[in-house]
Amino acid sequence: MNYRDIYNKIVKKGSFLCVGLDSDIQKIPEFLLKEQDPLFEFNKQIIDATAQYAIAYKPNTAFYEVMGADGWRSLQKTAEYIKKNHPGMFLIADCKRGDIGNTSKMYARTFFEQMPFDAVTLSPYMGRDTVAPFLEYDGKFCIILALTSNPSASDFQVIQEKESNEYLFEKTLKYGQLWGDEDQIMFVAGATQAYKFQQVRKIVKDYFLLVPGVGAQGGSLEDVAFYGMNDTCGLIVNSSRQIIYAGSGTDFAEKSAEQAQMLQESMKKMLDENKKARR
Repeated sequence: MNYRDIYNKIVKKGSFLCVGLDSDIQKIPEFLLKEQDPLFEFNKQIIDATAQYAIAYKPNTAFYEVMGADGWRSLQKTAEYIKKNHPGMFLIADCKRGDIGNTSKMYARTFFEQMPFDAVTLSPYMGRDTVAPFLEYDGKFCIILALTSNPSASDFQVIQEKESNEYLFEKTLKYGQLWGDEDQIMFVAGATQAYKFQQVRKIVKDYFLLVPGVGAQGGSLEDVAFYGMNDTCGLIVNSSRQIIYAGSGTDFAEKSAEQAQMLQESMKKMLDENKKARR
């Protein structure tokens, strides 16, 4: 999958929605616990209900790792189910890995060989070595943490270098561009930092941004689109809790579909407005 494939999917669906499968065994509907694989059954129903509105899915691996071997099996089954039943869907492993050498190679093999993911989220704190093994895979993306949406992001990301007056997140964006092109690299930019997207776009004009933080975390979809959208949209906006926990009864999947459809309809309007504005 490459940049153009993702953009074509956005145009076709009128959506740049990513559904975050942060599936917590303690929060899924209780009646599912009788299933042989409750997490997978929950995911499967959410996926089938929301697939027409989404262009991507993003399981956060922490919610599966906490379950031990059973959780890893649920993650594998979820990834394989998406690829088999909803071909063309962009699949992100939100694992935030950040190691070097052979360790990083093993992580790359895990998500790109053992599992059918199209992208992984990576922490670049240790430099290019953390990213290089993932770049060896054609048609796969490294999504580099740059400007995140958590409250303490400012501890490091907005440290300013005296000589250049550049913030650390700006340097991260610049280095990321040196490591790979738009068919290899994306960047994480949190929705709660939308007002800084203008700074982001000055540096990475044509790269895709994965944007978490819309919905339960308080980020504004309108602000993200206004400050972050480029000529080819350039945004993959994730929503997790707002969608997957929209309902807790037997109709939980239908409730998730309602939330996904609401976001997709808003996104379609934003795409149409963006197209008109750039004519």
